[in-house]
Amino acid sequence: MTNKPVVKAIGLSKSFGDKCVVRGIDFEVEQGKCFGFLGPNGAGKTTTLTMIEGVSPMSAGELEVFGYSLPAQGNLARARMGIVPQMDNLDPDFSVIENLRVYSRFFGLSGKVIENRIQELLEFMQLSERRDERPDNLSGGMKRRLTIARALVNDPDLIILDEPTTGLDPQVRHVIWAKLRELMQAGKTLLMTTHYMDEAERLCDELFIMDDGEILDKGSPAHIIHSHVEQAVIEVRGDIASAQQAIKNIAHARFETHGDTLFIYSNHIDEVALCIKDDITLSLFQRKCNLEDVFLRLTGRDLRE
Repeated sequence: MTNKPVVKAIGLSKSFGDKCVVRGIDFEVEQGKCFGFLGPNGAGKTTTLTMIEGVSPMSAGELEVFGYSLPAQGNLARARMGIVPQMDNLDPDFSVIENLRVYSRFFGLSGKVIENRIQELLEFMQLSERRDERPDNLSGGMKRRLTIARALVNDPDLIILDEPTTGLDPQVRHVIWAKLRELMQAGKTLLMTTHYMDEAERLCDELFIMDDGEILDKGSPAHIIHSHVEQAVIEVRGDIASAQQAIKNIAHARFETHGDTLFIYSNHIDEVALCIKDDITLSLFQRKCNLEDVFLRLTGRDLRE
């Protein structure tokens, strides 16, 4: 372990024609931790990852990975990376084990050492019994585990995951989370995007919240939650105008309305609940505030496409 950041970006920018999609962002990624980029569609998350991967050259700024300057030394940096793309892109003509063997050759790996490595990865991702199957015969969760195993073939120090569990059922997500935590315990550095707030809270040591190509805030999940939202929220459905009237004199309550739901945020939520709990026209759901509340407060509730 060293004190030098695995990734360091200063004024990192990316434009496509006249459209600027990443706007001069600064950040550092420390070794042995999990860092997450959160943001709505079009925020610039995936574009930022592709610049770190050396796939897309930056338009302006400075970017170093393992101390290598990108894009000039991109090949040296990529040799120490493992990349899990947003969509599985396995070769359908090869079996599970052949997908891993072929990919290992891109790194100049062959012989007994890589065969032992592949066997370890099949066991690690619980795919040993499917080693001779083709990807088309695998479930979505198995394909995702194979894609992650493929990214680990070269024993990378930095693993980049673009929405690693999107579309997977809860059981598969928990299996993958457990495997990612094992990688962090082994000293690997993870850099990921996700739309699952619970995934970010469970895995990430630090988050970068992005919108419109800018980093709106960064810090641990707990720090970000504490900085931007109250301790708890009551979701109210029914006659929400009546609910607002009942608590209008409570100074420490904050309101947001979306569709048919009123969100009441407060650090004294029990006092708020007392004012409306006996109103039988209302449906109430009380919970602690979480990253989703922060995400929606910073980036808005409007649909992004």
